Amino acid sequence: MKFTYCPDCGKKLTEKEIGDEGLVPYCPECGRPWFALSYTCTITLVVNEENEIALIRQGYVSETNYVCIAGYMKPGESGETTAAREVEEELGLKPYKITYVNSYPFERKDMLMLGFTARVKKADFHISQEVDKAEWFTYQEAVEKLRPGSIAQQLCMEGYCMIEKECGI
Repeated sequence: MKFTYCPDCGKKLTEKEIGDEGLVPYCPECGRPWFALSYTCTITLVVNEENEIALIRQGYVSETNYVCIAGYMKPGESGETTAAREVEEELGLKPYKITYVNSYPFERKDMLMLGFTARVKKADFHISQEVDKAEWFTYQEAVEKLRPGSIAQQLCMEGYCMIEKECGI
């Protein structure tokens, strides 16, 4: 999110040189710079004890591709808390282990996505209203179901590699 007007007083911002940051939107009335912001989200690779991966389909995201569990962080939440909450909300499964994998900037939507793996016990899904379908896949099937080059596919490859090392697969 890029600011044009001051969120505090409503005045139009001007540009001001701020140290190493260069020109930054600045409110001369409040005496404050307003740096551009990204929305912080989590994206989570859900893996069961059989090393199967849970993927979901959401019509408002894609009619053809599956995706990983993702959601916005709420104020006061850690990334791990958000990842666990989203898995529970969207799949009805309670993670017993959350592991950070990597961060992924998603510039098109001004988002910073924090990638995690969530280990869960295999069970029936109890999907939320925002999920059209959820399924378990092998690693290879999951990679093929995700949009090539997507953040979800990158997370799947990086996260599963971490799990393989952890489990000695």
